[in-house]
Amino acid sequence: MNDQLIEIKNVTKTFKRQRTLDNLSLSIGMGDRVALVGSNGAGKTTIIRCLLGEYIFEGSLLFDGLDPRQNREKVLGRIGFVPQIPPPLRMPVGDLVNYVSKICNSDHAHIAEITTRMGLDLSEIESKPFQKLSGGQKQKLLIAMALGRPCDLLVFDEPTANLDPAARQVLFDLLAERSDKSMIISSHRLEEVSSLVNRVIEMDRGRIVLDDRVEDAASTAVRLKCSVSISKPLEAFDKTISDWNFTSSDKLKWDGTVAGPDRLRFLGTLSRYAGLIKAVHMDEKGDAA
Repeated sequence: MNDQLIEIKNVTKTFKRQRTLDNLSLSIGMGDRVALVGSNGAGKTTIIRCLLGEYIFEGSLLFDGLDPRQNREKVLGRIGFVPQIPPPLRMPVGDLVNYVSKICNSDHAHIAEITTRMGLDLSEIESKPFQKLSGGQKQKLLIAMALGRPCDLLVFDEPTANLDPAARQVLFDLLAERSDKSMIISSHRLEEVSSLVNRVIEMDRGRIVLDDRVEDAASTAVRLKCSVSISKPLEAFDKTISDWNFTSSDKLKWDGTVAGPDRLRFLGTLSRYAGLIKAVHMDEKGDAA
């Protein structure tokens, strides 16, 4: 297995003349636990679907040296995936779990154990068609099947969609127990997944506007010099960024410093304005005075 699990080079994807991914390049290594953030339409789901071999695109994307379209069975056999929108499967739940257990070499009992932790009794829904379940039930079952199988990479696209607060907390606990796995967690809410990740990648209009490693930011001595560029002035953003003691001469480029332990909280704040932000730059400033 390569140190770089995923290599993306100059990937462009266009739907009906709308460029969803714009010459995107990115490497994700073994052990990277990535929060993939950005507004709707930023390209998060598209790059995930490219990784899963579902789309044709310009450029190159390799998973551990394998092309996901040419080696789809091998690649999917190593990825635990939860989609943002559950598939319209008519198969009864019991048959679906048995099928997944067989093809993914997973343990049916382990999947049932995870569904129980998520607040779902598998025995009560085994005879129901998957598509007849509620949105929350579908999400819990998909999470259990992804976490109940052996894999090298977990990919969750908006995993908390349709989950109640108790189930969300259980999900975060389950992911924390798998901190040895590489992960890509696409989310609108960075603050929810901040404790699980060691890297934040923010996308906007098919491009990466921020790629920040956060595992070394816990020291209170670290100060990060930061600049944020936005596409147009916005009063709400002015107030928010000013609360962080950032300053600007033109309301388009803001400069300030962020303490290491506050890095993820700051990035979570910026993620609310993903469609407005053009670029974010962070550099370690040095020890605190």
